[in-house]
Amino acid sequence: MASSKFQELKGFSDEDLKAELVTTEEQYGKLKFDHAVRGLDNPLVLTEARKDIARLKTEVRRREIEAMSAEDIAMRSKIRERRR
Repeated sequence: MASSKFQELKGFSDEDLKAELVTTEEQYGKLKFDHAVRGLDNPLVLTEARKDIARLKTEVRRREIEAMSAEDIAMRSKIRERRR
């Protein structure tokens, strides 16, 4: 079952999605720095930020694959097959 955060991401436009990714990565960097310098009250915030970044990147990639032509998908399949 998909999480509510993932369902929310589906409603974003491509530009909003990429902007959200940049913002989340910046926040994660600041959180990491703060945690290294003085510690965080709740270090699990770092884990949540990493998961949010992964969700965003997954949605961006899913949309890229959906936008591919049939030739691009066939080439992608060949490349994936060679890796095995």
